[in-house]
Amino acid sequence: MGQTHQTENCEEIDVKVIQDMYKKFVMECPSGLLFLHEFKRFFGVDPTGEASDYAENMFRAFDRNGDNTIDFLEFVAATNLVFRGDLEHKLRWSFKVYDKDSNGFVDREELRSIINSLYRIKQGIKTDMGEPQLTADEVADRILRAVDSDGDGHINLEEFIRGAQEDPWVLNMLQLDMNPAGWMLEQRRRSTHF
Repeated sequence: MGQTHQTENCEEIDVKVIQDMYKKFVMECPSGLLFLHEFKRFFGVDPTGEASDYAENMFRAFDRNGDNTIDFLEFVAATNLVFRGDLEHKLRWSFKVYDKDSNGFVDREELRSIINSLYRIKQGIKTDMGEPQLTADEVADRILRAVDSDGDGHINLEEFIRGAQEDPWVLNMLQLDMNPAGWMLEQRRRSTHF
């Protein structure tokens, strides 16, 4: 019974956060379109700060139709996925964040770039296995070795999902990017206008 109540409270908090974000979206973007610079301002991201690259990748993943804007529908759909999606949906969304050139594959450089952005945001990632902190290059190489089943140097969506689901370390590393809800909440707390 206590767990059910706790789950309901989490859902209520999520709904409240989503409602607050939607209200801010309507106030700041009465045209119904959110551009990248507005997206960064919306979450209180310094355009030249450590979260800037990550915000740009999130923006691109939210922009489902590729028109360089986020409309109300894209915002609501993405926010709902971020807060409530199941693991596979979050992995699919995460893949879009990693696939910066949208070619359907994540290569070593794309992987390293996102990991490096996350390192700058999080001030370093510690593994839960008592290992010393790995560099972004070491993490990218290790993920490629674990996930790139055909050895072509690229990770397709199926390899990405299967690798994350089968290897707890890989999932843990990819979850850093799959936790946009935490990032959004942290940016919301930091922002003085939210």
